[in-house]
Amino acid sequence: MLSQLLHESNYTVIFTGAGMSTESGLPDFRSSNGLWNKKDPTQIANVDSLNQNVDEFIEFYRERVLAVKEYKPHKGHKILAKLERKGMIQSIITQNVDGFHQLAGSHQVAELHGTLQKVHCQNCGKEYSSEEYVNQAYYCECDGVLRPSIVLFGEMLPEIDFQFAFEESKKAELFIVLGSSLSVTPANQFPLIAKENGAKLVVINQEKTDFDRFADLVINDKKIGDVLQEVDLSN
Repeated sequence: MLSQLLHESNYTVIFTGAGMSTESGLPDFRSSNGLWNKKDPTQIANVDSLNQNVDEFIEFYRERVLAVKEYKPHKGHKILAKLERKGMIQSIITQNVDGFHQLAGSHQVAELHGTLQKVHCQNCGKEYSSEEYVNQAYYCECDGVLRPSIVLFGEMLPEIDFQFAFEESKKAELFIVLGSSLSVTPANQFPLIAKENGAKLVVINQEKTDFDRFADLVINDKKIGDVLQEVDLSN
C-alpha cells in the first residue's frame, strides 16, 4: 500500500525522528543508557552553560560529535536520497542532528534542530566543520567560542528551516513519518498541518503514537530501512 501511495502522490514529504538514526546504530541520547542519562542536558545544553561553563559544555558536545562520527547513514537514508533523485520525494523534515540525510545524498532537507556536522562561532557566526571539535579546536579566528550548530534549550528553532517545513507540509499530498514518537512540539504539528491540507498521512514507528488515529496507514514493529527497501524493490 505504501508503494501505491507514493506512486499516486505528486508531492511527498518525509518527516524523520530518532528512530531513523538509531537504525544506523547511533544511540538515542534520551534512552535509559543514552548520553543524556549521564548528565542533565537542561543544565549543559543551553546558552548559559555555553557562556558560563564553557569547558563542561565543550566536553559534553565533543562526546556527541564523536558519537555521530562513529556511524553512517543506513540503507533507509540512501533509499530516500534515491527516491528524491527520481522525483518521488520532494523534501525531508528532520528532528535529527546527525546530518545523515545529507551524507546519504538528500538535498531538500529542513533540519529543525540543527546539525552536529557543523560548528559555528558564538560571536561572529563563522561556520566550520565539526572536525574542529574532533581535533580539539574550540575557538574561532576571532577568539569566539565554537559551538555545535544545533538548537540549544531555550533557543528558537531555525526560522528558515521551520518556515520551509511549514510550507512543505501544506503542499504535501503524502506525508510520511519515519521513526518519530511525535511527542515533541512544535515539530509534531507538521503531520497535522499536512493532514488538514488534504494529505494522506503514513506513520512508520516501532511504537504506537498519539497521532496514529489520524493516519491513513500505520506500520509498527518493522525497521524503517526494511520498509523503504520493499518500496525501492517495487519501483
